Amino acid sequence: MHITPRFLGLPHHLPGDRPAKAVLFGAGHGTTYPGQDSSGHALAADAIRRASQEDAGLVDRWDFDLGGPLFNGNPVCCIDAGNVPSSIDDAAGNRARIEHMIREVLKRPAVPVLIGGDDSIPIPFLAGFADHGPLWVMQIDAHLDWRIEVGGEPYGYSSPMRRISEMPHVAGMVQVGLRAVGSAGNEEVAAARQFGSRFVTAREIHERGPHAALQHIPEGTRCVVTLDCDGLDPSIMPGVAARTPGGLSYTHVIDLIQGLGRRARIAGFDLVEYYPPADIDNMTALTASRIVVNALGTIVRQT
Repeated sequence: MHITPRFLGLPHHLPGDRPAKAVLFGAGHGTTYPGQDSSGHALAADAIRRASQEDAGLVDRWDFDLGGPLFNGNPVCCIDAGNVPSSIDDAAGNRARIEHMIREVLKRPAVPVLIGGDDSIPIPFLAGFADHGPLWVMQIDAHLDWRIEVGGEPYGYSSPMRRISEMPHVAGMVQVGLRAVGSAGNEEVAAARQFGSRFVTAREIHERGPHAALQHIPEGTRCVVTLDCDGLDPSIMPGVAARTPGGLSYTHVIDLIQGLGRRARIAGFDLVEYYPPADIDNMTALTASRIVVNALGTIVRQT
């Protein structure tokens, strides 16, 4: 039986009583829409793990993105806890299992890092922080994701930021990388603005750099990053369900993550909407892996 290696070869447990700073895990499905075959999303977490193996033996080498080795010269302090079971046909169960996993990670305490999976997953991911507010949210995405419901389903791919805005522990959000016609009508845009969401388009990031988004995050606050892979340009991340030209670069994204780690504190990180059947030459998996490496390195460097 083929067994997928853990992300970067990270252990499942740390030796002795040494605490983990971050716990990485995968999830394939949150809430899917009836009649849509999204089974390919279940392949995402393990595809990212496989792509990470190129760097697995190099975690103690100098990383020019992070300005030093992944763990900053210290022992390994992150673990890969495997995948949360999920099924296309069990939306309520998927959400409950993901929420439970977040609560268990936060009890350690550690920073949860989720790789997957369809773009409804941020809903249970953020719901798991209910006792750990107030939080800000930085979404990196081509789309606003503010639909009330689609086909009678309020927890699907087009609604995560609307549902997250309704959570009492979420104090504010910044939505970064927005472009093209997206998934938003006039009502969704108006509702997001009424909530107080700060919009930062992809064009603004290209023109002004990551500070255009980071300036909206209050200094010293705790912030969860939710990254939809279509927030990046499809020339480097083609393995998504809705390719949209004009997206962010790899450097934009790691500068957003590292800038956030210096300005505030990253309390959680998810990377979703990778769809392996649409990938080209494993480009998306490799880019996703490197982004997660940078997220872990930034978390490790937080005081």
